[in-house]
Amino acid sequence: MSDTEELTKEQRDQKDKEDRAREEAEQAALPYQWKQALGEIDLTVPVPKGTRGRDLDVKIMKKKLSVGLKGKEKIMDGELCKEIKMEEKDQCMIHIHLEKIHQEWWENVLTHHAKIDTRKIVPENSKLSDLDGETRGMVEKMMFDNQQKQMNKPTSDELKKMEMLEKFKTAHPEMDFSNAKFS
Repeated sequence: MSDTEELTKEQRDQKDKEDRAREEAEQAALPYQWKQALGEIDLTVPVPKGTRGRDLDVKIMKKKLSVGLKGKEKIMDGELCKEIKMEEKDQCMIHIHLEKIHQEWWENVLTHHAKIDTRKIVPENSKLSDLDGETRGMVEKMMFDNQQKQMNKPTSDELKKMEMLEKFKTAHPEMDFSNAKFS
């Protein structure tokens, strides 16, 4: 049994509040800001006003990230929490957008930096257009079925069954379905 299972609801709520405050303080102390969606990470790294691309020293590798100004101490430098996809892109940027290999929440960007509790992430709303074809189709079907249920109308599966029954009746007019019950 974990420590949190032995706590009362009020104690768990207080512990969660303290954990959030600690995480916020740790994240605020980082030399960059970051946010994530399941498939990507966005970093904002502050640099002195007037910094130009040629002044930057940025290295992005599958499992490592380094950002700094040439001839100065790195702003951030270390091993990434997980591997990223690598494509031929212009690697010189301040705003860093990393595409994750797997759609999952990261507990930190660099492994030696403070971690967050990924169980407490509240994801931003996604757009249907962000989803792959198969997932989008499944979500649209679920939305349609939910809407149909709210209006006390048949779901897509029930509509398919009714259509199949009508086709069967048309193909077999000699059969009497007047007293048949279907479930």
